[in-house]
Parts: sequence; C-alpha cells; structure tokens
Amino acid sequence: MRDRLDILVEDLRFSYNGSEILGGIDLEIERGAFHGLLGPNGSGKTTLVKLLSGVLKPTSGSIRLFGEPINDFTPRKLASKVAVVPQGSHVAFPFTALEVVLMGRSPHLGGLSLEGDRDMEIARESMEMTQTWGLRRRSMEQLSGGEAQRVIVARALTQQPKILLLDEATVFLDIKHQIDLMRLLDELHRLKEITILAVTHDLNLAARYLERLSLMRDGTIRAQGPPEDVLTESNILDVFGATVRVFEVDGRPGVLPAGVTD
Repeated sequence: MRDRLDILVEDLRFSYNGSEILGGIDLEIERGAFHGLLGPNGSGKTTLVKLLSGVLKPTSGSIRLFGEPINDFTPRKLASKVAVVPQGSHVAFPFTALEVVLMGRSPHLGGLSLEGDRDMEIARESMEMTQTWGLRRRSMEQLSGGEAQRVIVARALTQQPKILLLDEATVFLDIKHQIDLMRLLDELHRLKEITILAVTHDLNLAARYLERLSLMRDGTIRAQGPPEDVLTESNILDVFGATVRVFEVDGRPGVLPAGVTD
C-alpha cells in the first residue's frame, strides 16, 4: 500500500509565534489521486500546502513525498516534482503570459540554460490545455484575474510535476472556466497519474470532481473519505457552522443552504 503513496503526512504540527496552526495532521494520498482539502478560513489549509511544497518547515511530525523525507529534496529537485498554484496570481514584473509559463521549465534547465524547442512545445501544450495560448503575447498586467489565474495554472503544468498542489485555484474563475479547469485536472490525474491536492471552498465542485476529501477545522482534520461520506449535513455543521441540505445529484452529493427548495 505505502509504495503507492505519493504523499504521506504523519502527526504533522506547525506553530507560529507560539500559536499552534496545525495540531497533528495525518494524511495519505495515493499516486494519481484527486484529493480535496476543505474547511473554513483559518483552518490551516494554506499552511498545509506550504508545508507540502517545502515553503515552511514543520514544528514536528513528518512529510514523505514518493517515499522519501521531504528534507532529502533539494529545492530544484522538489520543484521538478511538485508544482503549486497559490492563492492569487500577482506577478511583480510586466512579463508576458508566455514568459511566465516558460518559467515553469526552470527546474528542468541548467543554471544558465535557455529554453529550447521542447520547452516551448511543453509550454504551448499547457497553455492550450488552459485556454491561454491566445493570451501569450499579452502582459500579465493586462489580464483579468481569471485570465491570469489560468496562466499560473499553465505555468504549473509546464513544470510537468508528479504532484500538483492547488490553493483555491478556481477563486477568480467564472463558472465555465471553473468547470473547464476541474475537467482538465480530472483528466490529468486519470490519464497521466498526476497526484493532485486541491484546496477549495466550493463544496459542490468538490463533490462533483474530487475522489476523496479531507475536512479541516482549527488545524485538524475532522473527516476524510469519499465525498458521500464526508459531505454530510452533520459534518458541514461541525466544520463550517452552517446548516445545509445535502441531496444526491447524479450519484454525488449536492449541497444547498437549509430552507432552499429544489
């Protein structure tokens, strides 16, 4: 079983300025899984993503990626295997969309190497998948929030990662592009065995596309499993403090505020 795990987290704890942010996280994610992380603001979801990407170091506990301790990875090796789509899409300098996407090839290039034809081919494929190839010559400053977010997703795909971490990647997207992105991620994990961990607040998108979910609150995981087991009225009340109705839609749970009729 463990030889199929791309992510193994055991008793992971993280504190900042004496305050415990994560209080003993256990998480197993198999190779090629599409796993969702849900919870209210301040529950520790972004902190967990930063720990898995090596940006933060745990106070205690362990993280293993592909069976190896995360501390054994150099920054370049980690970047060649793990890509992150963070919250927001701000780019500090007026790069074009294509220049930003090509930055995803950096971990695969030598220190002074320039992108070649193969790198450009990979970048174009990623931009076509995210419907951003038509934006390639435009400055990031000229793009809408949703367009810029899709470019950042394309940059992550251009890294050709084994693990893809997404922190609210759909937050600036309209409903069409939310669905398009979720369908793309679903295809990537099934056909290319990319392991995907997606943080989201959208319970219905999570229920529709994700295979397994973890519900977080106050730095701990309160429930884990398939959507139909996790997205229950009692779990949502416990984690979000919201009273909802859960019903079935095409074999998956759907969530509406209590009092809303079909």
